[in-house]
Amino acid sequence: MLWEEHQSEDPLYPESHPRLTHTQQRYSVPEFIQAFDAIEHADLDKVTVYGRVRSKRAAGKYLIFLDIVNEFERLQVMVNKSKCMGDQDTRNHKFALFRNLIEVGDHIYAYNLAAITGVPTRTKAGQLTISATELPELLSPAMEQIPEKLTDPKTRMQDRHVDMLVNREAIDVLRMRSEITKHMRDYFHSKKFLEFQTPILAENAGGAIARPFVTRATEFKDRDLALRIAPELWLKRLVIGGVDKVFEIGPAFRNEGIDGTHNPEFTMCEFYSAYTNLDDLIKETEDLLYSLAEHSHNLISTQLTSLPPIDLNKFNRPFKRVEFVPALEEALGLRLPKLSAEGALPELLAVLKLAGIRIPGEVPQSLSKLLDRLAAIYIEPMSFDEPILITNHPACMSPLAKSFLCPRTYQLVSARAELFIGGRELANMYEEENDPEAQKQKLLDHRNLVNKPDGSIAIEAPEVDSESEGKLMLDEDGDGAPLDQSFVKALDYGLPPTGGWGCGVERMVMLFSGATRISDCLSFGTLRNVVGLSAVEEMKEDNTRSNSTAEPNAAQE
Repeated sequence: MLWEEHQSEDPLYPESHPRLTHTQQRYSVPEFIQAFDAIEHADLDKVTVYGRVRSKRAAGKYLIFLDIVNEFERLQVMVNKSKCMGDQDTRNHKFALFRNLIEVGDHIYAYNLAAITGVPTRTKAGQLTISATELPELLSPAMEQIPEKLTDPKTRMQDRHVDMLVNREAIDVLRMRSEITKHMRDYFHSKKFLEFQTPILAENAGGAIARPFVTRATEFKDRDLALRIAPELWLKRLVIGGVDKVFEIGPAFRNEGIDGTHNPEFTMCEFYSAYTNLDDLIKETEDLLYSLAEHSHNLISTQLTSLPPIDLNKFNRPFKRVEFVPALEEALGLRLPKLSAEGALPELLAVLKLAGIRIPGEVPQSLSKLLDRLAAIYIEPMSFDEPILITNHPACMSPLAKSFLCPRTYQLVSARAELFIGGRELANMYEEENDPEAQKQKLLDHRNLVNKPDGSIAIEAPEVDSESEGKLMLDEDGDGAPLDQSFVKALDYGLPPTGGWGCGVERMVMLFSGATRISDCLSFGTLRNVVGLSAVEEMKEDNTRSNSTAEPNAAQE
């Protein structure tokens, strides 16, 4: 219908997508609502408001109500033929065209009076209503009809932009993500931290134990490069360089599976603070979490009203601390063998077998992964009742952390804590290993752990020539071994006693928004959704190319 109207001798809208013209007083909907109470009504005669039409209601032939939305706020516009049409001869025809042409989803702007009688009014519900003095101008029509409901999960992810328009919760979760990220930045800035950006593409994917994405660069054709799996080692170099308080919020990549809480591409927040111990890190965690909870609670109460409310009592400080080894021993009903011994893995497996304790799924091939699996089964579920901090993990689980002999269990443990809430890990923190020789040995030991044919575990250093020393190394599970010689050398310049902390931003968003899937916290879903979307578009292009080449061939025949 819009196209037919364009072809008429006197079109209502000569252009369907005109350039935006400059106006003296141009308001967004929130700005106008704020100004309504702040300035005299007479000053609003020439105000212009922009927005997308979200509803259209006709009250007879000569009166139309439009709800426009801009910057997530809604404003009602009253279009009365007698108020906005001056020419008696043409106004009936023009007004009828306007009523038929404007659809939900169109972008318009409206000139308005302060009110119908020169005084702005509000409905009993408090909704501001303005009367247009001219027909609203069409800025960008919606060529596709916006559905009233959208519930199919596949369609919601493939047409994420439509999902945002139809389902308020979808956009509220993403707005919460933006607010949480901003609040975290503001929090760290208030604590005198500096934000730095560190490399994403490098020769080593250090800082964590995970399978990296490996690629090549045209500049270094004979070298494997990796997308970072964590910014940790770069940030600790900055501390060595004199940046005593540093943080980064940025992307990380791990070439692993996709599920409700994991995506190969995600956002990490890490901070490092010189002269900070584990107790300091735990207090900082408790303060940050409560601050985020309070901020999110206020947002949900005022703006993001589609999200479930937050119980602030759940985040009361201090959080419960659960020591790893004693808690696991209590849950298993047995005493763990010496976990720092070379034969700890087969001995632990034997102890579990004798006790009749079965490990679900495939048995992990390393001691650290076995302990991590046991913690997931027996310790982490304690966080469903209240937030818990799991502390003092066995040293083999944390090659980058300082370790000490626990006086309670006589196990070699790391000065580390993990925050769990609702069964999910929210944050990881530890005192950084700053002894160059100790750090090098821990990384080498962790990298060179192998399973022997008799089922035992040993440390066997592979033969490494000078050419391959700096190349990316993967373990038997495809995980990147965290040895970075340049980082070890950097420690020679002196890393002060430092506390390090990291969290996944998406996990934080899930916690405070009530989202049950990580895909809801990502603008366009997980990698599976993104690749699926790209594949759909690529298929459409292939079909278009096939059709375009088929027509000339048919003509030749």
